[in-house]
Amino acid sequence: MPADLFVFGPFELDASARRLTKHGDVVPLPSRQFDLLHLLVARAGQVLSKDALIAAAWNDVAVTDNSLEQAISALRRSLTTGEGEPCIETQARRGYRFAADVRRHERREPAESLDALLAPHRAWIEGRAALETLERTQILHARAVFERVVAQVPDSASAHVGLANAGVMQFEMTRADAAPDLAALALAEAHAREACRLEPRYGEAWATMGFVLDRSGQQADALAASRMAVSLEPDNWRHHVRLAYVGWGEERLREARRTLSLLPGFPLAHWLAATVHVARHALDEAERELDAGVATLDSTAASTRFSSVALHWLRGLLRLARGDERGALAAFEAELAGEGRAQLYARECCANTWYAIGAVRLRHGNLVGAEDAFRQVLDRVPQHPLALAASQADPSQPPIAAHRASARMPSPVDLALATAVRLSRDGKVLEAAGIVEGALAAAPDGSSLWTLPIDPVLRTAGDPRWTVALARLRDRAA
Repeated sequence: MPADLFVFGPFELDASARRLTKHGDVVPLPSRQFDLLHLLVARAGQVLSKDALIAAAWNDVAVTDNSLEQAISALRRSLTTGEGEPCIETQARRGYRFAADVRRHERREPAESLDALLAPHRAWIEGRAALETLERTQILHARAVFERVVAQVPDSASAHVGLANAGVMQFEMTRADAAPDLAALALAEAHAREACRLEPRYGEAWATMGFVLDRSGQQADALAASRMAVSLEPDNWRHHVRLAYVGWGEERLREARRTLSLLPGFPLAHWLAATVHVARHALDEAERELDAGVATLDSTAASTRFSSVALHWLRGLLRLARGDERGALAAFEAELAGEGRAQLYARECCANTWYAIGAVRLRHGNLVGAEDAFRQVLDRVPQHPLALAASQADPSQPPIAAHRASARMPSPVDLALATAVRLSRDGKVLEAAGIVEGALAAAPDGSSLWTLPIDPVLRTAGDPRWTVALARLRDRAA
């Protein structure tokens, strides 16, 4: 219905503001009573069936005729005019009719009011653009913007979605720290849930919910929410890439391909597909995906939207696994060159890159150089379990000792991998392989330990002691 003003007697019903006034004073009405009154007034003089009124006020909720009768009775009390004639008439066995004379006035907003109406939408666009840079300072700016928008339009699902995304990205900025920003993650979940409540058919709300739940460790619900988003809006590439992110195996591959069909060349989609191929030990396929992603990355280097990291790092690991050490180091240098952009995941990715460089130096017996590389890792991510495990700074300490006083404990599979790295350095490869295989057997479905075939310290490729663990990993990625 048009968002007009309806005037009857001393009352004015403002449909857009969802407000009823009498002689200028607000008459408070519950939401369902307002919906009933709006329909009756907009169709004044017409007899409306009980089913039509229930559908307008209760939507898909099953209610009895008694609930409608009580709501109509309450409305009649609110609409008392003192003239004795009821505004709402009961039509026996037919329904209800609004009997009062109604005048409809078209709204004429002054320029200042139009500007005020547009302000939250301008702010939403500003916040969305800030988030898409994936840069740390811009994410903090986006959170402030969306908090302002939510305060202005608290019933806007898109505003809550924006604030949820800002919150989860703020958490992601700290996820590798000793004390991740769990408050930002909780804020993200609260606003994602509110967006889904406000607009249950809004795909973006469910896609955001899926990503937030995945970050909270609620994998099954994350997948369900992400799939809901795709079913609601199947042509939105953002939903497909987030489902690829929270999914694994064939689902991740399928959703990455769908993303690329809707947004050709998107680097993250290529990277996500490559991770599955690595876990399956299909390294040629993984390299083809990364080559395509890097080509797009290089051609859009000046873009400030959706900047990507980790492609050169993963490309370097693949080259190292093939024995191309020079090519691997060149790829690692390319990854490190992007650290100054302050991209959301750059610090963590560069820490992983320095870990790989340390592994290369270990291969050549350059212990001093390796320790320097591992210090570079720990300068960026002080709780990095693999660097702690690979370092010989204090070989008497177990690889997870530094985590004991930390608010951030690695997952069991991460701890297993760190333990395997330490054992491997000590020459206990068979024991290392057994620990990893056991961790994979106990791990829930998902991408755990997907880098095992190309880990630069363990060097599992071609080593029969790792056959069982690699086979289990491959099966998990099916």
